[in-house]
Amino acid sequence: MILTGAGQIGMAIARRMGAGMKIVIGDKCPENAEAIAGTMARAGFDTVAVEMDLASRESILSLIDASRQYGQIAMLVNAAGVSPSQASVETILRVDLYGTAVLLEEVGKVICDGGVGVTVSSQSGHRLPALDAETDRLLACMPPDDLLSLEILQPGNIRDSLHAYQLAKRCNVKRVMAEAVKWGRRGARINSISPGIIVTPLALDEFNGPRGDFYRDMFAKSPAGRPGTADEVANVAELLMSTRGAFVTGSDFLVDGGATAAYFYGD
Repeated sequence: MILTGAGQIGMAIARRMGAGMKIVIGDKCPENAEAIAGTMARAGFDTVAVEMDLASRESILSLIDASRQYGQIAMLVNAAGVSPSQASVETILRVDLYGTAVLLEEVGKVICDGGVGVTVSSQSGHRLPALDAETDRLLACMPPDDLLSLEILQPGNIRDSLHAYQLAKRCNVKRVMAEAVKWGRRGARINSISPGIIVTPLALDEFNGPRGDFYRDMFAKSPAGRPGTADEVANVAELLMSTRGAFVTGSDFLVDGGATAAYFYGD
C-alpha cells in the first residue's frame, strides 16, 4: 500500500485496509511520515516512511520506485494536500490539482490486477458552480503537465485560495473518472471521497484561520450538527476498497454530514 499524506484520515483508512501489507507512507515532512509510521508500527502494522512532495513528478516516481521494492502495488490511499488557510493559490494548484493528477496517472501505470485506490477530495468541489462540458473534459483528460496552463486556472480567473481549492477538488473528481477507465484496463479500481469538516490538524488550522466562523457555522447548520471523524471517512473507504465495493469505480462519495445539502437547500 502507498499512503500519501501522513495525516489522520489517511492513517484511519490505512489501518482499516493495511493489515498484512507493507505500507509505504509518503509525506513532504519526513517527521510527519515517521510519526504516523511509528504509530502504526506500534499497533502491529508493517510501515516505512518516505519523504515525498506531491507537487513533484520526480518525487512521486521516487516514492513509487521505493514502494515497488517490496512487491506489487495493490492499494493507493492519497490523503496528501493543503488547505485554503495553509497555502497560496499557486501552492494549492501545484499540490492538490497537479500533484493528485500525476499521482493517479503514475500509480495507474503500475497498479496490480485487482488493485484499488481512493483519493481524498473535498466537499468544496461540490460547492463550485457547474463548469462547461469542455472544461470538465480538460480537467479530466488533459496531460497533467499541461493542466496548469488552462485558462480557468490562470491568476486573473481565481478569486482567492478557497476558489483555487474548489477548482482543485473539482479536478480531482474528474480525474478519478478518467483514470478509472485506464485503471480498469489493468483490472483495478479508483474512487474519490469528498469529506466535509473532519476534525484533523488541518481542520483545526481552518477553525483558527480567517474562515473559522464560516466553518463552525457550516457544521452547526448541517443535518448532522457536528463535524465528522477520520474513522467515519474510513468507513466509506473500507467499503470502496474491499470486495464489497467491487462494482464501484470512477465515483465520488460526499461524506459531510449533509453540509452540502444544507448549503444549497437549507435555511
